This record gives sequence, C-alpha cells and structure tokens, in this order.
Amino acid sequence: MDALDTPDHDAVLSAISTVMDPEAGMNVVDLGLIYGVDIDGDKVMVTMTMTTPTCPVGDYLRDAVRDAVRDRFPALSLVDVELTFDPPWTPDKMSDAARAKFGW
Repeated sequence: MDALDTPDHDAVLSAISTVMDPEAGMNVVDLGLIYGVDIDGDKVMVTMTMTTPTCPVGDYLRDAVRDAVRDRFPALSLVDVELTFDPPWTPDKMSDAARAKFGW
C-alpha cells in the first residue's frame, strides 16, 4: 500500500460518512453510530452500533460501512466492522446538525 492509499482516521470517517441510514435519511457518522475506527497498517477495524438492537437495516448498514471503506481504500487487507450495543445508542451521540434536523 503506498502513502496515497494509506488511510488515516479522518479519511476513514469521510468514507463512512457516505453511508446513509435509509430510515433516518442521514449518514451514520452524524447519527453517532460510529463508536471507533482503529487502523493498524493495512487493516481497519470499525466499531459501530445501531439505534436499536432490532434495527431492520442493521445488516445493510454494517455491510455498507465495510464496502465504503473498501471502495475508498482498495489496497486494505482487512476491513472489519464490529457491532456493539455497549454503550447503547442515545440521541446525544448525534452531531449538532443531526439533532437540529430532528428538532432536538
């Protein structure tokens, strides 16, 4: 992987921010669903949550996050997306813009 293809935290978040939650109509970063991004050389591990454990688009969002990172950084050897519900998602995890959109 050359320097141009080496991801950094902000670039990975930028790629992930292209993933829209179809129910909320907002990207998963602004919704506060991304809890962490860990980069180890050519491996990226994303920790994310859903607004509820029974989210009907959970599999879609997890796969879309993985695909967004892979599409932006095709030389990565691993992109892993782990779901967690600890801590549970709450609206205070949303960006200010997201809260404003929903009137919170």
